[in-house]
Amino acid sequence: MNLNYKDTVVAPKDAVHHMMHIHEDEVVRKPKGHFTLELRDLKGNLLDRRESDNIITLDCGVFSAMHFAAGPNPSPAVSGLTMLCVGSGATGSILSPDSPDPRQRMLNAEVTLGRKPVTAIYRTGSGAVSSVPTHVVDFTATFGEGEAVGPLNEMGLLRTISQNPLVRTPITPTPVFPAYDPTVNLTLFDVMINYGTFGVITKPSAASLSFTWRLTF
Repeated sequence: MNLNYKDTVVAPKDAVHHMMHIHEDEVVRKPKGHFTLELRDLKGNLLDRRESDNIITLDCGVFSAMHFAAGPNPSPAVSGLTMLCVGSGATGSILSPDSPDPRQRMLNAEVTLGRKPVTAIYRTGSGAVSSVPTHVVDFTATFGEGEAVGPLNEMGLLRTISQNPLVRTPITPTPVFPAYDPTVNLTLFDVMINYGTFGVITKPSAASLSFTWRLTF
């Protein structure tokens, strides 16, 4: 069999393209968010459970860049994610609200006592708890008795300026959504990096509402 040079040797440029194509799914990951929520009565009985994907916001890209550029002594300090917040302002129908938009910068209607500190847990690709950092992180929070009471249909994952859930530092002035101002200095404000909507769920005062928010990078 006669084979010419082009049949047997892949040019360097083509070889690189070929290798990148083969391993693209293994090497390149697109950040994504996924949440699970569970509503339980005070005896621990499950009343409702929801699970869905959600949106990575445009501000998440800025937040990531802030961390990459922080250096050994950032000023102002750049902290990680601190709070989960819930609200009642998702647009659209009650049972099927509008899909989340990456330009979203805060909840439309955050409820009273609607913020809780989050706990971060690293996971392996199979979902097991990892003792070392991985590309999968679960952020968990639970609203207890008397907290975040009423109808809820939106939520967000935040880096907050204050560690006090009662203190809010929203972006001001706030452009009318869906306008997005990329010149805002996010070091001065609470930053929402993930936003989700869901069919309305009503939390009674005598109940708990737990969230597990998984980010995969």
